[in-house]
Amino acid sequence: MLTDADLDRFARHIILPQIGGAGQARLKAAHIAIIGAGGIGCPLIQYLAAAGVGRLTIIDDDRVALSNLQRQILFSEADIGAPKAAAAAAAAQRLYPGGRVQPLAERIKPDNAARLLAGADLVIDGCDNFATRLAVNAACVRLRIPLLSAAIGAFDAQVGLFAGWQADQPCYACLVGSDPARDGVNCAEAGVLGALAGMAGTLAAVEAVRAITGFGSPLTGQPDLGWLVGEAGEMGVELFVCQSGLALVGMTMADADAIVRASGLIGFLSAIPPGAVTLTY
Repeated sequence: MLTDADLDRFARHIILPQIGGAGQARLKAAHIAIIGAGGIGCPLIQYLAAAGVGRLTIIDDDRVALSNLQRQILFSEADIGAPKAAAAAAAAQRLYPGGRVQPLAERIKPDNAARLLAGADLVIDGCDNFATRLAVNAACVRLRIPLLSAAIGAFDAQVGLFAGWQADQPCYACLVGSDPARDGVNCAEAGVLGALAGMAGTLAAVEAVRAITGFGSPLTGQPDLGWLVGEAGEMGVELFVCQSGLALVGMTMADADAIVRASGLIGFLSAIPPGAVTLTY
């Protein structure tokens, strides 16, 4: 139940017809598990705490390093050496003292993923390796918990929502395959645009609020959505269709137009390739 203080704190949410008091109450009652308090996790944690999510579990076994501060905006130099999960939890608790925040300094693996994620209403994965992502995906399918996946690398970002236990829905492994040793983009080796992590984390927070409150149309079952930022600063969108690996970038404008319209995605821009004509929906 919302208190008088809640009504004041979350007034800008509550006056939105699509959320209202009922939606805010669902956020307060929700338990969201977050894997990774890194570049994606930091803005995600901030906005979920500020949104009034009643319970956050933050899972990360890493410690804050100087090289993290370029994009992991919850931390400062004073946090260097501290466990990320604990430092992020403390920051989230300061943002929303009325919520419960549990830090877990553990690495998720196939043998503990179900235990760490059990009871969550939504799992958000912002980690940096396929082995962890696939373990999280398998646990979410087994536990029947929606999985919101967000990833970044260099100038690319992707966000997708998966409900793979449903007969007509793909899981994360349908998109990337099931090999935990597959090659991927490592930010330590390839670099990453710091502000892009903020964009991915913020969009993941929007989709998390949507998944909990039910406003609009979720990304579940839609093509995975991502961005490509060109060298000259152009912004584009890539759509990866689950199981087929079909990418919108590099297609003809007519084919791209048909796929975007068929996907039902609206309100995003698509530049094919960066610097080309922009499609607006």
